[in-house]
Amino acid sequence: MSDEGFEQEFVKEAFDTGWITPLGKNVTEFENEFAQKVGVSNAAALTTGTAAIHLALKSAGVGKGDIVFCPTLTFSASANPILYLNAIPVFIDSDLTTWNMSASSLEKAFKKFPDVKAVLVVHLYGLSTDMDKILDICKNKNVPVIEDAAESLGAYYKGQHTGTFGDLGIFSFNGNKIITTSGGGMVVSEDSEKIAKIKFWATQSRDKARHYQHSEMGYNYRMSNVLAGIGRGQLKVLDKRVAKKKYIFEFYKRELAHLDGLEFMPINKWNEPNYWLSCILLKGKVKPLQIMEALEKDNIESRPVWKPMHLQPFFEKYEVIDGEISQYLFENGVCLPSDTHMTDEDLERVCITIKELWK
Repeated sequence: MSDEGFEQEFVKEAFDTGWITPLGKNVTEFENEFAQKVGVSNAAALTTGTAAIHLALKSAGVGKGDIVFCPTLTFSASANPILYLNAIPVFIDSDLTTWNMSASSLEKAFKKFPDVKAVLVVHLYGLSTDMDKILDICKNKNVPVIEDAAESLGAYYKGQHTGTFGDLGIFSFNGNKIITTSGGGMVVSEDSEKIAKIKFWATQSRDKARHYQHSEMGYNYRMSNVLAGIGRGQLKVLDKRVAKKKYIFEFYKRELAHLDGLEFMPINKWNEPNYWLSCILLKGKVKPLQIMEALEKDNIESRPVWKPMHLQPFFEKYEVIDGEISQYLFENGVCLPSDTHMTDEDLERVCITIKELWK
């Protein structure tokens, strides 16, 4: 939902002009405005973040039998598109400094699997990966990097937007993201030819011909003009959303950081997160399930940290490099309620319930 109501204006324009298809001014302007916001030259608006990863991988040349390195601590939408292309995921562990892809585990992976087609990096919970280390390793191997910034729109690494360091970056506008089009995604890149090709594939690979002609496999992945209008309105309030997410995180930290055995997700000096979710790590007597059940009794939802891919029934047959840190974070982490519409009273309710467990 909008904080200012800009969406209605753009959506009304789409209906008034009759452009409610995956073409129109809103799509073009959303791409232009988004690219300008994150500081890149080219963007393609698609139906989902998953579709964006799919076509970003395809654009990087990933195909049947190719190996793609992917963090194990992520949502399955990061890994599924690798399989759409009949490629092979190899899962990489996290580190405690960032909760994201471990540079040392990545180096091990390259030694074991030197013939790698692409590296997919994820900026989990709005925390940036240590991109300098990852990029150095990948550049030395001449392997393209794709950034899954689905959870990190509005976050920065060393003053630059996440999602803009690799060969291609992807973003998500799913309903639970910091801004939403109800469903949607974006691919960004400095490579105009790659983005043009992605738009072509996403529009059923329709050749430039008077008749309908197709020389390649295509996909129905272009964002509609109506949803792009919502995106344009939402983009205007991104900075407000990030500020509120940070406020929520700092509220929790002020109220809970003194509790024995409770730590917050790592905020590094080079990392300006978007604080998409406020996450904690438990190292004492109180366990994650106790917190989740206590909050549930008060009709408050919380969740575990993502279950690593190498522990998922569908993905467990694929190789993992290390994996212990990711499993540790899953077993000991909790994602606290972090919606931007939460009031101080809502936040206080959460904190009171949690603090009771330490009494």
